Amino acid sequence: MLPSYDAPSLGFRGGVLTGRLQDAFHFPALNASVAEARQRVRARLREWGMDDVACDDAQLVVSELVTNAVRHTDSDKVSCQLRLSGAALRIEVADQGLAPTEPRARCSAADEESGRGLLLVGALSRAWGVLPGDSGRGRVVWAELPCQEPPAH
Repeated sequence: MLPSYDAPSLGFRGGVLTGRLQDAFHFPALNASVAEARQRVRARLREWGMDDVACDDAQLVVSELVTNAVRHTDSDKVSCQLRLSGAALRIEVADQGLAPTEPRARCSAADEESGRGLLLVGALSRAWGVLPGDSGRGRVVWAELPCQEPPAH
């Protein structure tokens, strides 16, 4: 996979920076972008030498965060950043839009088809949270996942 040159607003364009592996990319805020984001994350983490469990967990977290950004904001695009440092993978998903409420985990009824995504993010992550977007509009939802340190590059 080639380095990411499509995410200059996140301040990084793919590769190794100060001993950390990083990648950043954008997608249109469309439902179809969720699958593209999962594929991109899996390919990048495999390139970095991550094991199947870490790849699966990261794909699920990215899927949930991108889905929320697409469904619950008025964004034109969604940005994703991956940072692997030591035994931690930080995932950040930024939207451009304004939503009526801040993302929070909630309990869904057994017959509801949605509403469990942030519970899954919380179960897979050491920590997760929400930050305001750099531009003053939108927000960044982040999660830090534990993982085994990949082999040295």
